[in-house]
Amino acid sequence: MENRNDSKDSVASLNAGLYVVGTPIGNLGDITLRALETLRSVDVIMAEDTRHSRKLLTHFEIRKRLISCHKFNEASRLDYLKHLIFDKSMAVALITDSGMPCISDPGSRSVAACHDLEIPVTVIPGPSALTDAAALSGMITKGFYFEGFLSHKSAARKKRLKTLSELDVPLIFFESPYRLLKLLGEIGEVLGGRETFVGRELTKHFEETLRGTTAEIITAFGERKVKGECVVIVGRKERVNV
Repeated sequence: MENRNDSKDSVASLNAGLYVVGTPIGNLGDITLRALETLRSVDVIMAEDTRHSRKLLTHFEIRKRLISCHKFNEASRLDYLKHLIFDKSMAVALITDSGMPCISDPGSRSVAACHDLEIPVTVIPGPSALTDAAALSGMITKGFYFEGFLSHKSAARKKRLKTLSELDVPLIFFESPYRLLKLLGEIGEVLGGRETFVGRELTKHFEETLRGTTAEIITAFGERKVKGECVVIVGRKERVNV
C-alpha cells in the first residue's frame, strides 16, 4: 500500500491503515493531543453515531468525511473499509460515541478484519469508563473481571451472575440507567452483601459515585430517576476460613 493523505485538514502525514481512537466519555477536555492530531490527519472517520461524532469534531474545528459504523452494520462495512485502506491507501479513524472502541462498543470486527488482511492497526489511547471506574472505586488491587453489559433478560442475568460468583476478583459491569436498580437487586440476591460501587455520569458535571451494599445503594437512589450510563463494581467474595 502507498502512503497517502491529501486531506485539506491534514496536519501530519499518516500511513494508510486503521486508527482506533479513544474519545472523551463526557468531559471534552479529556481528549488527547494525539487523538486530535490523528482525527485531523486521517482521510475518513468511521463513527458509531455520525450525528454525535459531528458535534465532537465541530467543537474542535475538525472537518472530515464521516461514515457510520455501529453494531448493526459493522459487518457490512468491512469490505468498504478494506477498499478505503487497501485499495485507495487511505488512513481511516475508528471512533465510538465515547471512550475506547471495542470495549463494549463496536470496532472489534473491523480490527480483526484488518489483522486478517495484514492492514496496519494503530491504537490512539483515550478515556475508558472501565479504567476510570476501577481507579475511582478503590476496590481493585490484584486484577478484576470485566463482563460489560449483561443480558437484558432477568433470568439470563441471574444465571450469569451465579457463574461469576465463583471468581475471586472484583466484577465490573456496564449498565444503562433504566436497568441499574434491577441489576443491583439481582446482584444482592445472587452474590449476597458484597461491597459494591456505582459510578454514574463519570467525568461529567453531575458525576456521582456510591459505595456500600446493593441494598444501601438502592436506598440512596430512593425514588429519583437514574440518569446517565453507569459502571457497577462488585467486590470479591469473602473467604471463609475452615
